[in-house]
Amino acid sequence: MQLNSIQPAEGAKRSYKRVGRGIGSGLGKTAGRGHKGQKSRSGGYHKVGFEGGQMPLQRRLPKRGFKSPTAKFKSEVRLSELDLIQGDRIDMLSLKTAGLIPDQALVAKIFASGAITRSFTVVGVLVTRGAKIAIEAAGGAVMAGMTED
Repeated sequence: MQLNSIQPAEGAKRSYKRVGRGIGSGLGKTAGRGHKGQKSRSGGYHKVGFEGGQMPLQRRLPKRGFKSPTAKFKSEVRLSELDLIQGDRIDMLSLKTAGLIPDQALVAKIFASGAITRSFTVVGVLVTRGAKIAIEAAGGAVMAGMTED
């Protein structure tokens, strides 16, 4: 097969309609556009959602809610889930390898839910006040400046 010999299948291409070429063509005078009105004129179309001047539906309905553009980059981890992590150091990499947060997460926060059974050091992860108290009570440590109220 040669690239210059490729052509469309039989019947796949139609010749375009030649409109406005006299009454003998069958599409003369109004050229298939009907009589009068916005759609019969050149440039006579309007934007999507236009309702003839009536207030459009998307403007009649109230605004509602908010979708954060950064929500997919933030994750939360329960205290009880930290027992799944091997080793005594908890950081973003260890949370991702354990499957507790998604790979696209940039920020993680540990919050007090459940109990922990061993001690570990938390580095580079936000920790709530209650979670910090629980970690330190179990003999662990939270690196300074990483707590969040």
